[in-house]
Amino acid sequence: MLDFITGRMQQGHPCPSLREIAAHFGFGNAYAASCHVDALVAKGALIRDPGKARSLRPTAAIPRHRTAEIPIFGSIPAGFGEDREEEAEGCIAVDLDALQLKPTARTFALRVKGDSMTGKGILDGDLVLLEHGAEARHGQVVAALIDGKSTLKTYVVKNRRPFLRAENPKYPDLMPADELMVQGVFVALIRKAR
Repeated sequence: MLDFITGRMQQGHPCPSLREIAAHFGFGNAYAASCHVDALVAKGALIRDPGKARSLRPTAAIPRHRTAEIPIFGSIPAGFGEDREEEAEGCIAVDLDALQLKPTARTFALRVKGDSMTGKGILDGDLVLLEHGAEARHGQVVAALIDGKSTLKTYVVKNRRPFLRAENPKYPDLMPADELMVQGVFVALIRKAR
């Protein structure tokens, strides 16, 4: 929106009205545009002269959010475990302030496939950001290998024995026969608008 307003003014047009902004972005009414403009004013990206129409103008220094590129290493089943190979899909740029995230070189993302974690608000198609090497604690969501199969579940320790719990009653607990290896601990969720 800031680029649209600035671009119009650089072309010699007056600042666009809220109706023009709403029309450009396909909003149903000018109120939606007003909310976005108010947010840009609050962030210091725009200045408004009170009581004057079309008085918006960009500030000299536009604040930029801190972002980071997080690698996406394919998908992870949130259902029954599956044999999976790591498959790099590129990266996703994340706003560190919005997610309150401090990524490291060990932070990575996986695309969720399945519905076993709906009780924790993790849905099919979401991206989960995980921290490799972090020690898992009871109740945390983890990407794990259990007996050679990859899955996303809640890490549970009962009677000093770790196992994985689904957050959907359609799925059973997963008790390791041989091995349970945590590959990453959940730190954030990204959901694409559907």
